[in-house]
Amino acid sequence: MVAGALAAFVPAARSASSTLPQAVSLADELAAALRHGEPLVVMVSLEGCPFCVVARNSYLAPLRAEGRLDIVQVDMRTGRPLKDFQGQALTHEEMTRRWAIKLAPTVLFFGKGGQEVAERLVGGMLPDFYGAYLDQRLEAARKAVRG
Repeated sequence: MVAGALAAFVPAARSASSTLPQAVSLADELAAALRHGEPLVVMVSLEGCPFCVVARNSYLAPLRAEGRLDIVQVDMRTGRPLKDFQGQALTHEEMTRRWAIKLAPTVLFFGKGGQEVAERLVGGMLPDFYGAYLDQRLEAARKAVRG
């Protein structure tokens, strides 16, 4: 049933383009988010993943476009360079392994010190409920960041 609901998104999933910026320096991106009183939201994505396209284009990108959140993307299987929260150089793929992520999409919420401040949002879930699950996690993350 879920696969049928997402069938329209499969061609878009093959596109390499992204509506979210690729993470470059998690420390810098976190600092920018915290300056706005917000958590850093990181979407771990996988090329060709239709659930990732839906999460990115229907939920996360609109929040970012409205200027409401700092959101970046990490790709599970790329050697794209990245600096972690301590400034250590590694790749997107290595960071994904460090976070022990097995399923895409996975959305993480980070606060001070690069600590996760809300439960991870793992998988595509049902499209009808994804927005509610995201809102719950964002509310918890914002409370943790804002004290």
